[in-house]
Amino acid sequence: MTDLHMGPPMGRPARIDPADRAQLAESPVGFSRVAALFRPYGRQLTLVIVMIVATSVVSLAQPFLVREVIDVAIPGQRVGLLVTLVAAMIGIAAAVQLIGVLQTWISSSVGQHVMHDLRTSVFNHLQKQSLGFFTRTRGGEVQSRLVNDVAGMQSVVTTTATSIASNATTAVATTIAMVALSPRLSLLSLVVLPPAIWLTRQVALIRRDITGKLQRTMAEMHGHVEESLSISGVRLSKTLGATGAGAAKFEDISERLIDLELRSQLSGRWRMATMQIIFAAIPAVIYLVAGLPGLGEPMTIGTLIAFTGLQSQIFRPLMGLMNVGSQWVSSMALFSRIFGYLDLRPEVPAPEHPVRIDRSRVEGRVRFEDVGFRYAGADQPTLAGIDLEIAPGSTLALVGETGSGKSTLASLVARLNDPTTGRVTIDGIDVRDLAAADLAALVGVVSQETYLVHDTIRANLLLARPGAPEQELWQALATARIADLVAGLPEGLDTVVGARGFRFSGGEQQRLAIARTILRNPPILVLDEATSALDNETEREVQAGLDRLASGRTTLTIAHRLSTIRDADQIAVLADGRVVEQGTHDELVARGGAYADLLAPALVLPA
Repeated sequence: MTDLHMGPPMGRPARIDPADRAQLAESPVGFSRVAALFRPYGRQLTLVIVMIVATSVVSLAQPFLVREVIDVAIPGQRVGLLVTLVAAMIGIAAAVQLIGVLQTWISSSVGQHVMHDLRTSVFNHLQKQSLGFFTRTRGGEVQSRLVNDVAGMQSVVTTTATSIASNATTAVATTIAMVALSPRLSLLSLVVLPPAIWLTRQVALIRRDITGKLQRTMAEMHGHVEESLSISGVRLSKTLGATGAGAAKFEDISERLIDLELRSQLSGRWRMATMQIIFAAIPAVIYLVAGLPGLGEPMTIGTLIAFTGLQSQIFRPLMGLMNVGSQWVSSMALFSRIFGYLDLRPEVPAPEHPVRIDRSRVEGRVRFEDVGFRYAGADQPTLAGIDLEIAPGSTLALVGETGSGKSTLASLVARLNDPTTGRVTIDGIDVRDLAAADLAALVGVVSQETYLVHDTIRANLLLARPGAPEQELWQALATARIADLVAGLPEGLDTVVGARGFRFSGGEQQRLAIARTILRNPPILVLDEATSALDNETEREVQAGLDRLASGRTTLTIAHRLSTIRDADQIAVLADGRVVEQGTHDELVARGGAYADLLAPALVLPA
């Protein structure tokens, strides 16, 4: 029998992790929902169970073959019988292993397919969540559920589910064979096995507790190393003179690891020693009982050897069955965490019946009609009673103090959030009624936080329009005023962009993002402080690219430097989530209100 058939290692504890129990108490998981994941693979799983049972049944023949070899074939010098029995033993072993390999392949295949289904379902569902969800949720938590928790699901097939069938059939088959060989010695085994199982379980529980502490300490060490020896961590510790404190903390963690490692090695050692004594005593007692006169019919040597072999094998499946409960709870806890994400209701749901829109006929008129917005859990609304209109091909600039709601209002156009009240329309169509792909084709966004995927410049541009010819890529780069830089790189468009574009300066990243948006050619443009993180010279270069990008498009722009929006067709001043002023630059300056107050720190704007 393979390890897979025999279930988990006998040292694995049977205690249920309190964290798993708490997870299930918070988010119960119905068995029918789990079973639904495996329903498409019912035939394969049935075949796995049949193979497990067949393996256990076929293995029953081995001890009887051993008995015949020792009691009949060898003493009687019956070479023909001996060859037949040995060939049968080898054939059975080969058949068991072959079935085991096939069973492992099928069960692993089912597990991998179920994990694939879960991974893609969770990934696709998470993509439907709003930006608010990712703001509230740690990135590591999302990755852990998507990768680690889903990977843990395979144990349901390859361990938990199959161990029930394999360990049960193995235990039953072994017991039957033992009784068939010697009912008297079988009764003795029933007396000896319980204390051995109990001792093993106690050792496993002790080791589990220490292993848990060891894993947490190791995680603490890894976290400290990652924080302290990263570029940012080293810079921080050097500038604050905290290198000594960091080294002391690392030394403390390392010393705790020494203690835990020693305890892990020595934990339960006396119990394990006692158990080994019992294991050594079991066959000795069996030999004693078999040899005592007056306790029944004399037992042959072959029967005794076959029986002791079976008796030593029955312990493992029994321990596996004891562990099924904890394994099942652990698996259900993982399902609970994954289903928790699948059950999230998107704050920005896709329309049930999306309105189809002909892009060639889009004018690009954007309206905010009595728009209000409140973030989840916030006491006060971020936006209230916003009524604005951007005429086709014109520019509306949003200005105001930090926290006035400018970026939130701009995010509603691309439907990164949905208004709590009112609506946002494009050519009279509520953006909530447009399919995500259609809306993305209509609205292009350039923000201050440019994101470039770790791939080539070409691949980054083609995200906007897959299949675009190379000539159009260069045209987009030229419009964004970065074509000369890219052409001067050794690999041109095939230059790899580092994570978050770290191989390029901030201004170069912005111009690549502008080129990507130009390639998409959206009729509506949202510019959310696209130059806020740049120096003056770089800002002028990027702003020139933005001006060329905005030409002829309906544009909503937010700028931290008011000098960049003085030529906007309309300027709306926001304060506390409301529009307090609206007009052209000259009109608002002449009015001497909130806009003029915002201009005051700048003293003089360039003509």
